[in-house]
Amino acid sequence: MAISSSWRGSVGIIKPTMRLGGIEEFIRLLPEGIGVLPLFVNIRKGTADEFKGVLDHFEEHVKTLAGVPVELIHPEGAPPFMVHGLAGEREIVQRWERAYGVPIVTAPQTQVEAMRALGIRRIVGVSYFRGDINETFAQYFRDAGIEVLAMAGMDVDFDRAQNLSSHEVYAHTRKTFIENPGADGIYMLGSGWKVTDIVQLMENDFGVPVVHAQMARLWAIQNRLHVREPRLGYGRLLAEHPEPVEVALAT
Repeated sequence: MAISSSWRGSVGIIKPTMRLGGIEEFIRLLPEGIGVLPLFVNIRKGTADEFKGVLDHFEEHVKTLAGVPVELIHPEGAPPFMVHGLAGEREIVQRWERAYGVPIVTAPQTQVEAMRALGIRRIVGVSYFRGDINETFAQYFRDAGIEVLAMAGMDVDFDRAQNLSSHEVYAHTRKTFIENPGADGIYMLGSGWKVTDIVQLMENDFGVPVVHAQMARLWAIQNRLHVREPRLGYGRLLAEHPEPVEVALAT
């Protein structure tokens, strides 16, 4: 039976890291009446090998949340699923849904859905990762039919991303956007950095919608729970709540 704090639905979230701030922000921005149960995986290094190796830990938490039960399960963290590729991720999600009987949506899935809903076809992406893993992120979106003009990582240690100021992230994003003309959307990978205060600012300054992990999950979770509560000041996705568009694998 639904409890009073979950009268509009319930979601179990699986956080990939144990950073302060993200869960508090998520609950603050989520409409009242949606219950939240968080679990944590505790990724520390942020390497491709570590991301590939934590899938069993995510599944353990999916099983736990399905037994509570909650109405929806949202494994957060784009990299742990992007490293398996778009098709591989879908197979993982479908297997878990068959095994545990609860709808599941990953962070990358919410982000592709958000891009489609906003009509974005060409993105400039930014992340707080160094090196070749950014190409893995870019390929994920290419496989979803999104053109990627750049996926530019910041030069910061994985466990220091939360210490970046939003102004530093803005400057990095601005430089990447200007150097790669023609994008009709900006993508910001990861919830580690604290940048919700600049999403609306960037949309105003650059004239294109911004897809950030936190906004995408808030929008996607509401869609699945049949809740629609627009919130101003955090970009078009939350302000307009566009209808989702079904995504197909690129051919």
